Amino acid sequence: VQLQASGGGLVQTGDSLRLSCAASGRTFRTTHMGWFRQAPGKEREFVAAISWRGGTYYADSVQGRFTIFRINAENTVFLQMNSLEPEDTAVYYCAASSPGTDWYSLIAGADFGSWGQGTLVTVSS
Repeated sequence: VQLQASGGGLVQTGDSLRLSCAASGRTFRTTHMGWFRQAPGKEREFVAAISWRGGTYYADSVQGRFTIFRINAENTVFLQMNSLEPEDTAVYYCAASSPGTDWYSLIAGADFGSWGQGTLVTVSS
């Protein structure tokens, strides 16, 4: 599956931003999707995931501020980010699970199979 992320930019503390990830090449509606981020000098970290059924799971650091959702008819997954903080500054990546990956294994840390290019989010203080 090919993934194309977009929507990053420069915002101020407290602002909102919505990232999009368009998928192609495989049956999107039966694929679990996720968002990760990598801040400068840090390792990539999990942000949020959504199952093909619509179940969601979030990192503690974004719980209550970020919302992941999908529109299957558009083959797109979104990450709505509210109340942004400077600590949210990172390159954000979307990911798609490999076929047959179990949802609970995925949120326990199993690898996503496909990754898109990143989109940079910068939050100024």
